[in-house]
Amino acid sequence: MTKSKIWSGRFSQQTSSLMEAFSSSISFDQKLFDADIAVNKAWANALIDVGVYTQEEAENVLETLDSIQTDFHGGKLQFVETDEDIHSANERWLTERLGDLGAKIHTGRSRNDQVVTDLRLYLRTQIDDLSGAVKSLQVVLINLAREHINTIFPGQTHLRQAQPVSFAFYLLSLFFQLQRDKERIFEARKRLNKMPLGSGAIAGAAFDINREKLAEALGFDAPTENSYDATSDRDFVLEILYNNAQIMLHFSRIAEDLIIWSSEAFRFIDIHEQYSTGSSMMPQKKNPDSLELIRGKSARVIGNHVAGMTLMKGIPTAYVRDLQEDKEPVFDSLEQTFMSIQILRGVFETITVNKQKMVNALDPALYATDLADYLVRKGLPFRKAHSIVGSIVARAEKIKIPLHELGLDEYLKFSTLFENDVYQLFDPNESINKRNISGGTGPKSVQNQLTHAKNCK
Repeated sequence: MTKSKIWSGRFSQQTSSLMEAFSSSISFDQKLFDADIAVNKAWANALIDVGVYTQEEAENVLETLDSIQTDFHGGKLQFVETDEDIHSANERWLTERLGDLGAKIHTGRSRNDQVVTDLRLYLRTQIDDLSGAVKSLQVVLINLAREHINTIFPGQTHLRQAQPVSFAFYLLSLFFQLQRDKERIFEARKRLNKMPLGSGAIAGAAFDINREKLAEALGFDAPTENSYDATSDRDFVLEILYNNAQIMLHFSRIAEDLIIWSSEAFRFIDIHEQYSTGSSMMPQKKNPDSLELIRGKSARVIGNHVAGMTLMKGIPTAYVRDLQEDKEPVFDSLEQTFMSIQILRGVFETITVNKQKMVNALDPALYATDLADYLVRKGLPFRKAHSIVGSIVARAEKIKIPLHELGLDEYLKFSTLFENDVYQLFDPNESINKRNISGGTGPKSVQNQLTHAKNCK
């Protein structure tokens, strides 16, 4: 039997089957089921204070909502063609069980404020879980960094060897990227945690609902200030989309690092078989597909952010049906980002760091900056020192002798300030020990960074 839609009174014709399929959102917004039950419960209690429900009636509604929730999760409830969304489905199930008592639940409320309240409630839980997942990855990075304070490898700029750094120093750079991501989640949560319920369609409910009490019941910090804004605002969705895009952008860059360093050209690290796959044709292959998928999924999540921004840019300041399209991108972004965090955490938990390969890869030219600093400490202006060392590097390349094997006579051709102690500069430990400045790669500095990281909330 065809059920009437909750708004069908004004219409004499049924919507076309094509329009039914085109406008339905229940395939994806059923994720909001539990949030919608919670909102219905809070609203039922609020309706007691304005005389719509008696205490006994409200208790009956709450018990019935509990039974609907149990039956839904038990797979006992079915959707029908008139269920445009999870909100109308819940109202139908309630009304079928309670008759007019269930039909009263929507008094003073619009789907405009109901939907956005459900969404805020659902997303609040999701970003709390996301923040916890980021934190768990940070813990893995800290633990791995502790093991590699003295593991030295060639730090790169422009994908060329630049200066010796510790692997712990690199790992901590990832930690602090994630810390910024986590801070952005925290800031977004504060703006998210305001309650639109009671805003009605646009002008506010015509019943004197105590919105402050209602907000407290649902765990919101406060009700939204303006109903016109509240029902059409999706800033919180865009913030979450951006935050996920930023996290995935960081992950994509991390993945690229690990893909390069695990290749045959480097072999600095080895990705565990649990996070690798093989080739259908080439038996020898062990491909870093986990990392490549993270890199690929970052494009998807960034695309979701662009979709959200594009969705909002042309709509008026009020609720419009376009806003139905806000959910799939944000649901997908949260899902892909959360999975990527778990995968990347697994990669770092099982990674093999090949210390000797890293040290062996250090090109003596890495110490060119130390050579320049050596001359500066002897009184030469840095620009002159830089020029002299550049000429030494060019000479070494021309005669095909590495810097650490150039004779002192060669060095003296460029500056009489060079002495035998110049060869001490070509020790990687000496190089990083000179950089114990705050934020540097020196062991003491890295220890301080680890302490700071451990204390980060």
